[in-house]
Amino acid sequence: MNDWMELERALSAIAASGHAELREDGRWLPEFSPLRCKLRQSNGNAFLDVTSDAGSLTRRILRIKEHSQQRLVLEVHRFGKKSGRLEIIPRPKGRPPSRIVREQFCSRFERLLRVCFPDAEIEPFTCAPDLERSFSPRYARGKMSEGGCSWAVLAASRDENSATIDAILAFGIVWFDYLRNSATKTKLAGLRIFVPLKCAQSVRERVAGLAMSIPTEIFEFDETASQIQKVDPADVGNLESRLIPRRDNHDALALTAECADRIRGLFTESPNEFSVRIAAGNEISFSFRGLEFARWAGGEMFCGSGRSRQRMTPAKLPQLEKIVRDLQIYRQPSAARKNHALYRSAPERWLETIVQENPTSLDAQLDERFIYSQTPAFDAGDRGVLDLLGVTRNGRLVIMELKATEDIQMPLQALDYWFRVRRHQRDGSFQEYGYFVGKELSPEPPLIFLVAPALHFHPATDLLLKYLAPEICVTKIGLAENWRRGLKIMFRQATGKRA
Repeated sequence: MNDWMELERALSAIAASGHAELREDGRWLPEFSPLRCKLRQSNGNAFLDVTSDAGSLTRRILRIKEHSQQRLVLEVHRFGKKSGRLEIIPRPKGRPPSRIVREQFCSRFERLLRVCFPDAEIEPFTCAPDLERSFSPRYARGKMSEGGCSWAVLAASRDENSATIDAILAFGIVWFDYLRNSATKTKLAGLRIFVPLKCAQSVRERVAGLAMSIPTEIFEFDETASQIQKVDPADVGNLESRLIPRRDNHDALALTAECADRIRGLFTESPNEFSVRIAAGNEISFSFRGLEFARWAGGEMFCGSGRSRQRMTPAKLPQLEKIVRDLQIYRQPSAARKNHALYRSAPERWLETIVQENPTSLDAQLDERFIYSQTPAFDAGDRGVLDLLGVTRNGRLVIMELKATEDIQMPLQALDYWFRVRRHQRDGSFQEYGYFVGKELSPEPPLIFLVAPALHFHPATDLLLKYLAPEICVTKIGLAENWRRGLKIMFRQATGKRA
């Protein structure tokens, strides 16, 4: 090769730039990040060796097709195949580390699929974000064909946190729907979800609530062992939830009744907006318009929230009084400073208190005597769920999922709650534990109300609702933007049959 010196200089300059990407036939190879490459000659031929912790790549160089400050393009020969195009592209800042890690997972996952499904045709995977179509960069997405059937595929890496893995089904449904309705009119057998070993529980629960129009298969994979195993979606085990007997609630609240009355006395304005409730671990939470500012735990009172929480002493009473004053100034519907932290914090909790105070303003059929917060409770964390449970005047249970901002998970979070309420309904737990006293409950499946400001439903909400099982009846209730001043219904859209 006559351009050996030129090629050496080009590679040295790229190495000195600090960041570079390797592309083969137009496709980025993220597993070679950072890029380490070396030239060598053998039998009159020039070779480029590229190495990384993930593996190595060797190509015989045929010629330099392009050389500029923007890129180095080589025509190369890949062993056993025709010539191809190898690009090395300098990037002054490089890709974000999280993007590189996810793209590397895409490449590894493709290889894993080819090993475990040797007869399948695997199309290239990507995790490139697409906000317009609600494609998340947290998942590898692609398509595979096997036995004459094509499947939409979504996979989550072990590097992702548990919340991301639990959330995969919503994005899988979006990806399935996109492929099914794409310009190519792809004929899809269904959706395949791949999660790391022992991470399928949440997905299995939610798949049980999908319609037959989206056949879904779940797999767990082990990259280290190069294994993939199919999971039975019907084997969900016991749903993790519990009911706290109402008498236990009353007993716990009675312990702090005197303290609660003293704090309520500090609220010279809107004392009815001060509330006391049972929190995790039988602790008692004190809040104003849904925002917690004090907590009773282990026989002691703490004021503040999060890391700023401090044990109360007589000397710190002025601190509590200041918190109460600030809440009354800044956490009110007509507050002048809408950007103040006390106004903006915990908006769903604020909305929850408004609905609890006047549930019929949300729906005239609700029985205002019975409305419970976060009942039943989730044993394994609430998964971001902030729900109210009520009942219609004719006895049908109603789950209310409340959001103040866009959240693609809203329908499936409500589905989590629906399964648990349905189980407790069937086994008679509500009556046994003192809920809905004197009310005859209908055996019909619970209704779901999705409640949010009208302009803050996620664009994918209707799409997700389309794929829920028909027995799951959902009503979207859109509120006016100034809901803190009172609930005004802008629209109401129902799916399924409502009694």
